[in-house]
Amino acid sequence: MHFHLTEEQKAIQEAVRGTLADSWPIERIHAFADGDADFDRASWDALMALGLGGILLPDSGMGLLDAALACEVAGEAAAAGPLIGQLLAVAAAAASGKANPDALASGEAVATLVHGGSAFVPCARAADIFLVVDRAAGVRLVPAGDGVTIEAVRASDRTRPVSKVAFADGAGEMLFAAADPVTARLADAALVLCAADALGGAQKVTDMSVAYAKEREQFGQPVGRFQALKHQLAHMALDVEPARALVWYAAYAWDAELPDAPRAAAMAKAHLCDVYVRATRAAVAAHGGIGYTWEYGLNYWFRRALFDRAWLGSPSEHRARAADLASW
Repeated sequence: MHFHLTEEQKAIQEAVRGTLADSWPIERIHAFADGDADFDRASWDALMALGLGGILLPDSGMGLLDAALACEVAGEAAAAGPLIGQLLAVAAAAASGKANPDALASGEAVATLVHGGSAFVPCARAADIFLVVDRAAGVRLVPAGDGVTIEAVRASDRTRPVSKVAFADGAGEMLFAAADPVTARLADAALVLCAADALGGAQKVTDMSVAYAKEREQFGQPVGRFQALKHQLAHMALDVEPARALVWYAAYAWDAELPDAPRAAAMAKAHLCDVYVRATRAAVAAHGGIGYTWEYGLNYWFRRALFDRAWLGSPSEHRARAADLASW
């Protein structure tokens, strides 16, 4: 494997970063969080115009690592929209041969991910398609409409609001049975992409904290010169940066279908989501009083960290699974 990103992969991240800087600034996040919508069409269309929806198509020449790089930047920007569900729905539709992935790849149809038997689904009210990935029951595509009940709930993540969703018996089309290897691969891919989102968010709040420490002055000098804060920022960086390789390897192992790919996916989800929560908590402390204010916006990443940690299974659940896969 390559231990550094290619120029093309760097270009993907810069394109996504630039697009979100224009379409999803902090002022727009504030406005979205204060409203009652669970989806922002303008920023979504801007992302889909880059062709992100087709990354996991078989003929794209790209793979899960490229998708993870896009999700990392989406996490960095606390982007709205069910990007993980969209990417996986395209992959599932294309692999099954039972559904046309074109509308999903273009972003015209919006897909969100339903994990196993979980009732809480991000961006459900805006979704046209629900991708249900359940290791014990298989993979289904369920169109919105009859047979789908959606109830909005107030949850922690204000950038990807969730709803309580219930499906009628037999709703949707079964793409893969539980025993089909594709089911397990799609479930593992979801873990890797969630870990990538967490990586981007953890790096973002670390960068915010360093920038604030350089500009905020106390006793006539930047607070970043005080030893206690220096140590705190150094611990944040040492927590986040080594975790990057864990995400990249998990995505690479999935693409290469290595034997340890399932375990790498479980470890990436478990570790990165813990890192994300630690980083956001440390960032709030590093900012002092302003870190607690609604206007500053650090809370969006903290809330997103809590959602990422709980979504798709807790860190302890995935560490236990990783131990089982390693025959510990």
